[in-house]
Amino acid sequence: MNTIFPYLFIVLWSSAFVTTKPIIDNSDPFAALAFRFFFVALGFLIYAIYKKKIIFTNIKNLLQSLFSGVLFHGVYLGGVFYSVSIGMPTGITALIVTLQPVLTNVLAEKFLKEKVSFKQWIGILLGFIGASVVLGFDIGSSLPLMGVIASFIALLAITTSTIWQKRIGNNLSLSVSNMYQAIGGCLFHVLIIIFFTKTYIDFNSTFLIAMSHQIFLVSFGAFTILMFLIKNNSASKTVSIFFLIPPTTAVMAWLFLNETLNNIDLIGFGIATLGVYIATRK
Repeated sequence: MNTIFPYLFIVLWSSAFVTTKPIIDNSDPFAALAFRFFFVALGFLIYAIYKKKIIFTNIKNLLQSLFSGVLFHGVYLGGVFYSVSIGMPTGITALIVTLQPVLTNVLAEKFLKEKVSFKQWIGILLGFIGASVVLGFDIGSSLPLMGVIASFIALLAITTSTIWQKRIGNNLSLSVSNMYQAIGGCLFHVLIIIFFTKTYIDFNSTFLIAMSHQIFLVSFGAFTILMFLIKNNSASKTVSIFFLIPPTTAVMAWLFLNETLNNIDLIGFGIATLGVYIATRK
């Protein structure tokens, strides 16, 4: 993991939280995600054809990739977008999802036979403490119950999908695998729209700019990097970098949304960074 990819992933993935709010302010969350992953799937299809990749595959690989997409792009992102849309603070949603490395490390030993060292557990603990210090919980405020539930469902989904993606190890190229995963996510949100919600999208400039960011920089960029990291590193080490996402998100919110960033936040950022270093270094 001694490359630029983990750090680039952190920046791109964190930026998604900053652009989620303007998207759900101008659309139904599930309609926005269906719209997003339709174009993501189309983009990966065009790229795969251009690179002359083998698009068609056997039923097993197809279903595995579709299921992975339902978990990653459907349940995880659907939970995050829905929780924010009903008033869940973005920072607290990010912090709940940041529990992922803890669950992944527990499950990695059982399902992937990965040995999680004491050093990694120390790093994970520091990472979570640092993320908690940066974001914190405003005990005096009331959180929507469904938002909390949706955030924890998203946590379970991204944890399960990470383990699943590492375990299946099919021989599809990244672009083709990502295409099928995007199709799975799109179909999931289309079903949610048909049976559970009244869809709407206001195609104003704010929505289009934020959505373009999430399609090109997050779905094409960050997600492809994540799949690469999962494929080429242990699941437990890969997800440890997720602890840097909440503090990085806080910094971005300070820069672009004029949200405050005090000395305590900076201390938490340092603790999280130290935790990730301990958990991922050789």
